[in-house]
Amino acid sequence: MIPKKGVMSMDKLDSECPAEKAFVSDPDHVECELPPLFRQELPQIVTDLVESCQDMDTFHHLNLVGFPSRGVVIEIIERLKKVIFPGYFGEHEVDSFSLTYQMGIEINTLFELLSRQITLSIRHECRRRQMVCTACSERGQKEALTLLQRLKGLRKILTDDVRAAYEGDPAAKSFDEIIFSYPSILAILIYRIAHELHDQDVPLIPRMMAEYAHSVTGIDINPGAMIGRHFFIDHGTGVVIGETSIIGDYVRIYQGVTLGALSLPMDEKGDLLRKMKRHPTIEDHVTIYAGATILGGETVIGAGSVIGGNVWLTRSVPPGTTVMIEAPKLKYKEEGATREV
Repeated sequence: MIPKKGVMSMDKLDSECPAEKAFVSDPDHVECELPPLFRQELPQIVTDLVESCQDMDTFHHLNLVGFPSRGVVIEIIERLKKVIFPGYFGEHEVDSFSLTYQMGIEINTLFELLSRQITLSIRHECRRRQMVCTACSERGQKEALTLLQRLKGLRKILTDDVRAAYEGDPAAKSFDEIIFSYPSILAILIYRIAHELHDQDVPLIPRMMAEYAHSVTGIDINPGAMIGRHFFIDHGTGVVIGETSIIGDYVRIYQGVTLGALSLPMDEKGDLLRKMKRHPTIEDHVTIYAGATILGGETVIGAGSVIGGNVWLTRSVPPGTTVMIEAPKLKYKEEGATREV
């Protein structure tokens, strides 16, 4: 029997088709023919998975309207970057003569993308709450237009954030470097867009945007947080800012800072009280250094305070206060001798 071209006969499988040869770069190599007995098991796997979707203890999204597309939401963010910082992002050079043309393309495209994705998010929420969806498309366009109308103001706020980064980081060489490369500026830009949509009561999309920023920058800012002007996150990795946090103007925080919640009380049904204020308030001109943790909805850090690195706070601090942990004892070993400092 002559084997088919490109297929090795099964009697030679063990001796002439080792697994490590499956990925050789030689274009003339032959591939092994898989034994059919393993493929016969696949229909049962499919049946088991389909049956598992009937289990009320597992999650699925069957018989419902579609979700907003994560890929399109990311595209919206990328296009909004080009509108907020013209000339910095995108494939084409932009000058004063082409600005109107390029801006027109982006705004029209953004309106179509936003309208569709917001409509999908509203329809999904209506179905989830078993409500009749009567004007989802109209509201989707209205909310898209509202966000686009707010972009002029967002440009000014984000310009102030870039200046805060330049003033707060002596390693910064230029505004261009900050806009192009600082993960904190990207995280703040996405937060400010997501926060506008959150204030407009658009479901799903604000959190999708925030978690995209979290995944690419390591900075987790809930879109429900309220953050003032001239805000700077230095380095940024590991920063967490919870949903009900309130941050004033001219605040600077460093990597690893957490503005979090204490354990939540339960209502009479045993559910968490999600809508209460759970995260701290940071007043104007506060600096919070790396690794500090500030917890609780009643915790207020007074204006002008400085919170040192690795401090753990669950109570309020008066204005103008510096909070630091005691210096730890260090042990030095020198030529067999140990001394504490």
